[in-house]
Amino acid sequence: MNNRLFLPADILIPRSAELERWSVIACDQFTSDPDYWDRVEKLVGDAPSTLRLILPEAHLGRPDTDEKIAAVNRRMLDYLGGEIFTLLESSYIYVERRLSDGAIRRGLVGAVDLEAYSYRGEATPIRPTERTVEERLPPRVKVRSGAVLELPHIMLFINDPEDRLIGCAGELKSDANMIYDFELMEKGGHITGWRLSGQDSDRLGAVLDGLGGERRGDEPLFAIGDGNHSLAAAKLCWDRLKAGLTPEQCECHPARYALVELVNLYDDAVSFEPIHRVIFGVEPETFLRQAEERFAAMSTEGDEKKLIIITRDGSCELNLKGVSLAELVSVSDSFLEELRDRDGCAIDYIHGDEEAAALASRENSGGILLPRLDKAELFGSIAARGVYPKKSFSIGHAVDKRYYLECRRIDE
Repeated sequence: MNNRLFLPADILIPRSAELERWSVIACDQFTSDPDYWDRVEKLVGDAPSTLRLILPEAHLGRPDTDEKIAAVNRRMLDYLGGEIFTLLESSYIYVERRLSDGAIRRGLVGAVDLEAYSYRGEATPIRPTERTVEERLPPRVKVRSGAVLELPHIMLFINDPEDRLIGCAGELKSDANMIYDFELMEKGGHITGWRLSGQDSDRLGAVLDGLGGERRGDEPLFAIGDGNHSLAAAKLCWDRLKAGLTPEQCECHPARYALVELVNLYDDAVSFEPIHRVIFGVEPETFLRQAEERFAAMSTEGDEKKLIIITRDGSCELNLKGVSLAELVSVSDSFLEELRDRDGCAIDYIHGDEEAAALASRENSGGILLPRLDKAELFGSIAARGVYPKKSFSIGHAVDKRYYLECRRIDE
C-alpha cells in the first residue's frame, strides 16, 4: 500500500447539474443568518445541489433534524443511482479560487489518511491548529455515519515557503484537463479546477515525498486551516467502523480517508486575521493598569509582537519580546476570565481592529487588540506547545470559505 498521507482519490464531480446551483458554502458558515440559507434554498429550487447532501448548522436543533439527516442520506443514493456524477479515478484536482477581494487562492484536492490524524493532541503528522470542541461532534458524526458520500469543506495547510507542491500543480494545468470553471453563488467568487492524474499525480507525489522528508523535528506535515470538526467527525466515524474490520479491510476501506483541499500556508491569498478580546463591566482605569502590568511581565528577549490595550480613559501599546501569539492569547483569556469570574463581567470576541476599538472605548469597557499570526510561527508553535487556544485567529472572510463541489464515496 502507498504510505503517503495525501493521495489521489476517486472523485465524483457533477456532469448533469448547473454548477452555480450545485455548489454551496460550508455548512458551518452563516449559522446566525437564516436569511442566507433561505436565499440559497430559493436559488437552488429543485435543481441537483450539494445543499441536498448536507445539513446546514443553522438548522441544527430543529425538531425535524433527524428527518433531514435521513433525507440527506436518501438523496445521496438517488444521486448515485442517477446520471448526476462523472467519476475521476485516482485523481487530484488543482483548484484556483478567486476570493471576494480578488486574490486567487490555489489548492489541491485529494484524500488524507485518517490514521495519521488525531484531534486529541497526539503528535501525529496531521494536527488541528485550535482545540477541538468535542461537544460539536455528535451532529456531524450522525450525518456522516449514515452517509455513502462525503463532501469536503476541509482545508489543510502545508508548510511550503518555496511553493513547490501547489506551484508544481499549477504548472500542470491546461485547457485539456480543465473540469469546471464557474461563478459561485452568494458572492463566493469564481472557481476553476483541473484534473491531475497518471504521470501528473506521480510527479506531485514525488514533490510531496520530498517535503515530508524535510520536516523539522516534531512539526506536523499538515495543519488544519478550516473544517477541523468535520475532519474530527470523520476520524471518530472511522475509529468506530474499523473496530469491526479485519486488518486487511482496514488497509483499503474508503472511510479510512477524507477528501480535503491542501493549500500552501504561504499562499498570498491566505490571510490570518486576529480575533480581539473586549470586556464589559470593568472600571477602565483599573483595567488598563492591571492589563499593562500582566502583559509587560511577559516580555523577555527575541522578536517583538505589538499588543494594544484600549479603554475609554486611555490606551497603551506594548511591544513584547520573545512571546508567541499562543502565549498572548492564553494570558489574555486567563486575565479576562479572572475578571469575569470575580466581577461578573462579559467577554466578547471581535473581528476587525476598528470594531474592537470602538466597543472597548465604551463606558465601563476595555479591550485587548492582539497581533496577527506570523505564518512562519504556525507549524513550530504547534510542535512546541500544541494547538492554539480557541479563537486565536480567523482565516479569511466567511464568503471565502470552501464551497462544496467534489464528492467521494466512503462506503464499500
